[in-house]
Amino acid sequence: MKKIVIILADGAEETEFIAVGDVLRRLSFEVTVAGLAGLDVTGAHGFGLKAERLLAECAPEEFDAVFLPGGMGGALAMYESAAVLDFVRAMERGGKIVSAICAAPMVLAKAGLLEGKKFTMYPGLDEYLPAGYRYDSAMAVQDGRIVTGKGPGAVFAFAKVLAGALGAETDALYAAMFVNA
Repeated sequence: MKKIVIILADGAEETEFIAVGDVLRRLSFEVTVAGLAGLDVTGAHGFGLKAERLLAECAPEEFDAVFLPGGMGGALAMYESAAVLDFVRAMERGGKIVSAICAAPMVLAKAGLLEGKKFTMYPGLDEYLPAGYRYDSAMAVQDGRIVTGKGPGAVFAFAKVLAGALGAETDALYAAMFVNA
């Protein structure tokens, strides 16, 4: 069973964290929620979220993938965290899947992981990208082991691409989830 760590920081977008985490668990991935600064996390819209471990207690070699939810507050906390930058770099160096949605791809850019890559993110955050970086307007993009999503409205498209990058067959799950769509 593949293992994914979701890094949560205060200000994380609740919809992105919950929807993507839920899809991954429905597909039988082992999901660990790691708090950047503590186990109790306050989401972007004031909802209380709970981490299971601290990021400081997690090692990149334990996991097959890392997921960074967006939300500007959470993304900025991760963007400013040497621990997060080191973690995602170690995951990438280890050949693991590195993923982020909404504002969080700016963390991957700062870590140097988006250079020469096709990616997407929430529009209007160009100031957090190195000069010359351009993002796609797609809902979800995979370029090698990097998976990015546009924002809260893209959670299911993003989760499907991420799960597929991890080798999951998503068609049956999505057919059941969107039976009347």
